[in-house]
Amino acid sequence: MGLIAQRKTGHIEAVLSGDANARAVRTGFDDVRFEHCALPELDLGAIDLSTTFLGRPLRRPFLISSMTGGHARAAGINAVLAEAAQHLGIALGVGSQRAALVEGRAEGFGLDMRRRAPDVPLFANVGAAQLREFPLDTMRRAVAMIEADALIVHLNPLQEALQDGGDTDWRGLAARLESLCRDLGVPVIAKEVGFGISVPVARRLVDCGVAAVDVAGAGGTSWSAVEGQMATDPQRAALAEVFRDWGIPTAAALHNLHAALPDLPLVGSGGIRHGLDAAKAIRLGATLVGQAGPLLRAAIDGLDALLGHFAQLEQGLRITCFATGSADLAALRRARLVGADPHVSAADDRGYS
Repeated sequence: MGLIAQRKTGHIEAVLSGDANARAVRTGFDDVRFEHCALPELDLGAIDLSTTFLGRPLRRPFLISSMTGGHARAAGINAVLAEAAQHLGIALGVGSQRAALVEGRAEGFGLDMRRRAPDVPLFANVGAAQLREFPLDTMRRAVAMIEADALIVHLNPLQEALQDGGDTDWRGLAARLESLCRDLGVPVIAKEVGFGISVPVARRLVDCGVAAVDVAGAGGTSWSAVEGQMATDPQRAALAEVFRDWGIPTAAALHNLHAALPDLPLVGSGGIRHGLDAAKAIRLGATLVGQAGPLLRAAIDGLDALLGHFAQLEQGLRITCFATGSADLAALRRARLVGADPHVSAADDRGYS
């Protein structure tokens, strides 16, 4: 197994350990409260949860977020994820393809994914640091490997800074990202890995040509904590622990980006626990809601476990729509919030702007 694949395997094991979450920082969703509607005049089962993302219709507003790249268990996990995405009509983003592109380790990456999920959006994935390493043809190979509909470029500078041997020279990456967006031929999605994206950075990403942003805010898995678990040097592990709770909470990131860039498609991810959190993310501006860690744990137990997880997530979202009198997701985005003007997020009252 190559060094990159070994590191990816360690990342997955750290996430599954249960000790890789943020501790002091919260997503902010608990500070957002919907106004209850006691007379919804709706049929719960008829509520429409469909949406579109980058021009593609989806039956549910969920994204299986990037997590499984280049490790020994990826093939089996990705097969389950692809089958679930197809069954549910949701989007699927694969984990980092760097190991496949550099070391030729394509476990879980191949046209088998597209065969298992022929009708849903698939998103390829490379790190922003690889914009310095990979030419355009390699980026196109990442897309072609799974017949992807878009390419996720994940932004993880803090993780790289805490990683032994991480890529820490990020000079000139914006210009390289702009060239990629111009020449790749499919949309590019920019994604953080759990520390959030600010308005100034989002504006710059849009200027580069990025088609959508996954805020991946703080409050869920902490990749500082993951790197701390991976560290063999006690001093490096202690340094990583200092940054366990770093980042912009997910609710704040969503609210701020949607207020500043209302036409930019957003993915709300980072600490989404249940369907009520998903509903709040949509109310704050998300088009899709992403999960990673909880899905990984379910997928390891098999397709039925993963579908059961999504059934619970969907029902929580559906009940929130019902209890706010929202017949569809467009209505949910206008749902009234307790203590806030109906057109203003509760986040405004809590200093998120």
